[in-house]
Amino acid sequence: MTLGDAAGVGPEVALKAIHAERHRLNARILLLGPASFYQDLSKKLGLRMRFETIRDLAEWETRPPFFPCHFSEPMPEKIIRGRPDRRLAALAVESIRLAARLALEKSVDAVVTPPVNKASLRKAGFSIPGHTEFLAELSHVKNYDMMLVGGGLRVALVTRHLALKDVSKHLTRDRVEKTILLTDRELRRSFGIRRPRIVVCGLNPHAGEEGRFGSEEIKVIAPAVQSARKKTHANLIGPLSPDALFHDAYLGKYDAEICMYHDQGLIPLKMISRGHGVNVTLGLPFVRTSPDHGTGYDIAKAFIADAGSMAEALHLAVRVCQNRKRYDRSHSRN
Repeated sequence: MTLGDAAGVGPEVALKAIHAERHRLNARILLLGPASFYQDLSKKLGLRMRFETIRDLAEWETRPPFFPCHFSEPMPEKIIRGRPDRRLAALAVESIRLAARLALEKSVDAVVTPPVNKASLRKAGFSIPGHTEFLAELSHVKNYDMMLVGGGLRVALVTRHLALKDVSKHLTRDRVEKTILLTDRELRRSFGIRRPRIVVCGLNPHAGEEGRFGSEEIKVIAPAVQSARKKTHANLIGPLSPDALFHDAYLGKYDAEICMYHDQGLIPLKMISRGHGVNVTLGLPFVRTSPDHGTGYDIAKAFIADAGSMAEALHLAVRVCQNRKRYDRSHSRN
């Protein structure tokens, strides 16, 4: 569990979720932040939790009364919750770097990331679009995508953090096809679905209506779907009009929905999942999940953040790890 932005609700929901789910999680959790910080925060939250710094990960096995923390950087003496702080942004980045290193070394099976504030990161001098891109860079991975899971939906995004006016020019056949095939692979390996049913959204109203409202479906999306069909046995449907397909998706007709831009997928998912959505990064060499909300500066001082999404992120990380291990074992025998 990385530190997240200590001025926001990330560490708060992390401790709330760990405390609430600790007996139901089939996993050991390592906190990548200072023990003294978590101890002080747990007192403010009224949680009976004890934390201790471990220098060597071999100690992780031998401290059952304590929640282990592994982080060498000191925190500022005074933290003003609800306000961006360059020092805290730098610590959040250092914690992410440490998590990626431990995961790549296979010292941990999964990384769960509380939210960071992108504006705060920019002010601190970090040109990081988000966790997804940064973890891919640290892992030297080129083919990766963002998937949001919740309310029975699994939404994969062809484009992520782009202005709406720029989406069309970033849609290419290759990019759409890669998202379809990566989603197919991860549904099999990470979610245990043998023959995925994947629906692809159009970009324009009514999926372009045969070119009347735009040509992206004809020139880009449909050819990408056709090409992907030659490379997988998954059941690929689309491009379809998003305003219609999400009702069928909600009823369980599909295993994943390929969306052309951020809000096309996240609006229905967040509405349906009701604060329990989870962000999953596809394509990394390790499992990464996170809650689907931001740093919540506006409520950070009140300590009232709902930890439901973080709890779901923890449980999903465990399930994905288990599914991947089963998948890898079965395919190594074959």
